[in-house]
Amino acid sequence: MSHTLSADELALRNELAACYRIFALLGWTELIYNHITVRIPGPEKHFLINPFGLHYSEVTASNLVKIDLDGRTVGDARWPVNPAGFTLHSAIHSGIEEAHCVMHTHTTAGCAVAGSQAGLTMDNFYAAQLHGRVAYHDFEGITVHADEGPRVVRSIGNRQAVILRNHGLLSWGNTVAQAFAYLWTLQRACEIQVAGAALGPAIAIPEAIQRKASADALQFDPRHGAGRDVFAALTRQVERLDPSFRDLGDAHGATP
Repeated sequence: MSHTLSADELALRNELAACYRIFALLGWTELIYNHITVRIPGPEKHFLINPFGLHYSEVTASNLVKIDLDGRTVGDARWPVNPAGFTLHSAIHSGIEEAHCVMHTHTTAGCAVAGSQAGLTMDNFYAAQLHGRVAYHDFEGITVHADEGPRVVRSIGNRQAVILRNHGLLSWGNTVAQAFAYLWTLQRACEIQVAGAALGPAIAIPEAIQRKASADALQFDPRHGAGRDVFAALTRQVERLDPSFRDLGDAHGATP
């Protein structure tokens, strides 16, 4: 990395690299596929994305790749990116102003619920917290065609937890931590739904209680940290296991 990093970009590189390591720790990986993207502050609309070919456990602050809205590399990069993989993220980043971070997974539980006719059944502790917060987008095939982007944005509206039918899970947030809070809650709801399916019908939660649970779910609210405390705790955990995600290689550090 031959250029000098801004303080904002340096901080985001460390945070996003930590997030990739957290996903690896939680088992939310799909070989070298899927992405977590974050927008760098500034008018350029540049983003950070994982280098294509590396497992999430190999992502570091220095090997994250900077790209534009078309998925083209900005500046120097030692690794390529998967432009097709950024199609979905690009549509959300450009179509939803507050979507500074976008996360997408193909976990087993997430894919199972995404492929079920019922979708997410609002009958467990975590699902209830997502009442009124979940959007659905119908499957149109592998998300490599730009024309699907506006339809994805319309499907999402202002809901930050997204189930891509027959596909997987997605979340977006004002920050990495907020997007993570939504995805973690959605993932847990799916895991419990899949595990409980073997036990027969679940106990229904009245909609009024669902609304109350969603209103009381403070982990999404910026006034209550929007997941920052949880994300910080997990960052400390991955740092104890392997602090190499903070390796900045030959970067020259931050500028004021």
